[in-house]
Amino acid sequence: MAALVLACAFGTVNQAVAQVTVPPVPDTIAVPAGNTAYLVGHAFGSQGYTCLPTSDGGTGWSPVARPEATLFTDLFGQQFQIITHFQSINANPNANVIVPLSGNATWQSSLDSSRVWMVKKNGIDAGSDPASCPNNGSIQCLLLQSVGNQKGPTGGNLLAKSTFIQRLNTKGGAVPTSSCTAGQTQLVGYTADYFFYRAAH
Repeated sequence: MAALVLACAFGTVNQAVAQVTVPPVPDTIAVPAGNTAYLVGHAFGSQGYTCLPTSDGGTGWSPVARPEATLFTDLFGQQFQIITHFQSINANPNANVIVPLSGNATWQSSLDSSRVWMVKKNGIDAGSDPASCPNNGSIQCLLLQSVGNQKGPTGGNLLAKSTFIQRLNTKGGAVPTSSCTAGQTQLVGYTADYFFYRAAH
């Protein structure tokens, strides 16, 4: 039964690959020519913020967030997990990439454990584009570029050839506006659509 469910999951993902429709986006977060969208995941998660001392002796929320999310696709009318998103050490960096001690934003396939590590290339403020980023007061919509990829332990490559990701349709997740105590942390929930690209053949 487990094997049948897994086979259906792979079939659903393969079907989704042929049906990815990306909304129009501003040039600022457009993916360079030569790359094709092949997968979309609908994310539910949180952005983790830390309160730090400020230069004037006060405290404030750092705008740098630690992401945690689960990405889903539709399977038989229900949401099926396909990817997890988190921060981790870049275990297979691209050439000339210096891996930060804090790690990189990571997406790992729930189906074959392949991974991609990404960094922000550009972004637009939420609410600035009605087609791709309509929700005011949310985290930015982003264009991210791969700085490392890795196949799964049995050779799976769902994410091993990803070149870019667009984070679109964000809702929530923005930096808290409340006062805080140094060292305090807060999770802010968000949703978004992540569109995965690979080099066109």
